[in-house]
Amino acid sequence: MSTRLVVNADDYGRTAGVSRGIRHAHRHGIVTSTTAMLNMPRVTEDLSLAVQETPALGLGVHLVLTSGRPLLPPEQVPSLVNEQGVFHSLVAFVERRSSLKLAEVQAEWQAQVEKFIAATGRRPTHLDAHHHASYLAEGLFYTMLELAQAYGAAIRLPASLESADSLAGLPSDMLEPAQEYSQRLLAEFQPRRPGAFFATFYDEGATQAELLRILDRIEGLDLAAEIMCHPGYADPELLSGSAYARQRQNELEILTDPALRAAIEQRGIQLVSFANL
Repeated sequence: MSTRLVVNADDYGRTAGVSRGIRHAHRHGIVTSTTAMLNMPRVTEDLSLAVQETPALGLGVHLVLTSGRPLLPPEQVPSLVNEQGVFHSLVAFVERRSSLKLAEVQAEWQAQVEKFIAATGRRPTHLDAHHHASYLAEGLFYTMLELAQAYGAAIRLPASLESADSLAGLPSDMLEPAQEYSQRLLAEFQPRRPGAFFATFYDEGATQAELLRILDRIEGLDLAAEIMCHPGYADPELLSGSAYARQRQNELEILTDPALRAAIEQRGIQLVSFANL
């Protein structure tokens, strides 16, 4: 049996401090992969640094519809933005998800992937979505799967081992329909993806004990699992614009503890990126 583990840091490019922290967590810790927010102001520069400084770090795209501004002009994606030309907040996005124009979603997400390719000179190792937006409606998931197929990318699958029928991180009222259409569309597209996903290493749950619990849960299983994380340095830009700021430094400290890598090696778990799936 071979247990493989992807440790993916979300939000690369969110700020310079977040990106620097993710690179540090890869060089000195257990982070193997990251996904970039291509609509952030300095993401192109940060991706160039990743290619130069951390060539073994898996680089993917964190598809965005709920933070910042779109890459495309607002008049080209009117169903995705508010009157200020900014993406809707997550709460508003969920309320409006049935009125989103999927052609606009596809165009904006494709623009994000193409910007990634232009910045790195490579295709993304995988696609996931900020706030799990790609799982919040069947059409959104279908659109992400189409993009993944077109670019040969793997995807994040938020399927939890904690419960046989759960999707980690999704609002409770969306779980039942998401279970139905996710299984149907996965059978249709058959994307590369891990077999398990853990979203519990976050905020108050971001502890070494939680990571050790996950390692014990997957030890000896013949599968690939993903742990989602959010390390980073709380720079002034992040502190002024995000409620999840200093918590990222706590994650960074834990993810770079040498004892954690030793625990992974003791359990015979192989650290990989999405490129290895």
